[in-house]
Amino acid sequence: MAPTAKLLLADLASSGVKQIPSNYIRPISDRPNLSDVQISDGSIPLIDLQGLDGPNHSTIIQQIGQACQRDGFFQVMNHGIPEEMISIILDIARQFFKLPESERLKNYSDDPTKTTRLSTSFNIKTEQVSSWRDFLRLHCYPLEDYVHEWPSNPPSFRKDVAEYCTSVRGLVLRLLEAISESLGLERDCIDKKLGGHGQHMAMNYYPPCPQPELTYGLPGHTDPNLITILLQDDVPGLQVLRNGKWIAVNPIPNTFIVNIGDQMQVLSNDRYKSVLHRAVVNSDKDRISIPTFYCPSPDAVIGPPKELVDDEHPAVYRDFTYGEYYEKFWKKGLVKESCLDLFKQGGAKR
Repeated sequence: MAPTAKLLLADLASSGVKQIPSNYIRPISDRPNLSDVQISDGSIPLIDLQGLDGPNHSTIIQQIGQACQRDGFFQVMNHGIPEEMISIILDIARQFFKLPESERLKNYSDDPTKTTRLSTSFNIKTEQVSSWRDFLRLHCYPLEDYVHEWPSNPPSFRKDVAEYCTSVRGLVLRLLEAISESLGLERDCIDKKLGGHGQHMAMNYYPPCPQPELTYGLPGHTDPNLITILLQDDVPGLQVLRNGKWIAVNPIPNTFIVNIGDQMQVLSNDRYKSVLHRAVVNSDKDRISIPTFYCPSPDAVIGPPKELVDDEHPAVYRDFTYGEYYEKFWKKGLVKESCLDLFKQGGAKR
């Protein structure tokens, strides 16, 4: 099999290519320009969640609210997920992507509607330029509906990933209460807006890239879901757009990065921001990132609670179902313009 005929990027990259294939090369106007990127140096807030359960509760709520409003991104420590669980999940992801090609390909599909699938780039059926990544995508709530579809190799995959998913869901529910409170709402308000809830995760694998300045692991995009909890290994790659500048968010061990998705921007009536972010690659090291995407159920109707709408703050978006939004996102692909503009009220400022 010629290298170009490989279904997965990992197998192409490991064949020793010295130049990236032309379908990965971005137009000159849309390249990472890596020399122009700033290092975060703490500009993405780091919030200690231990304070949520004590006398500093209101201070932490305030910090979370400010981060959602100003940054759209924050990092959390003392989040309650054990270090050992974090190292196990990163290790199991690495083991999976190191399996023989034939074993990995058992999970391959280019059908975006499949609830468990291994694929490459983003949406290979519709995109113009490919992204330098392979990914395993799993639906994981309710767990019992999906675990049987997951890979059974490595042998502990289902058990370890299920435990991780349950722990991350617990963290998400705590954060949703805190975010509700930061908006001046009842603590269960956002939770109740999500219908039956949904949870997906991805294990992203970014192989070393011989020409990282020409391509992306993932180009700039906002997340279509409600809130994303990202675990990264120790290799930098995530960048966030802030005040028109790309900022590298370098990993801090045993922390998670939390970012606001498009649905939270709608539920907060534009108070909280879903922010552009991207993944860049490098020529030396492979990188693994594991985002958990928490979302409404497809039939949930998304719109701000009445407490956030008045004459001075009319609803910015029309009501829609999450299923309708997600379908538009998937068709549109990873582009800098989020789908939110498609759902603005007729009279809203564009």
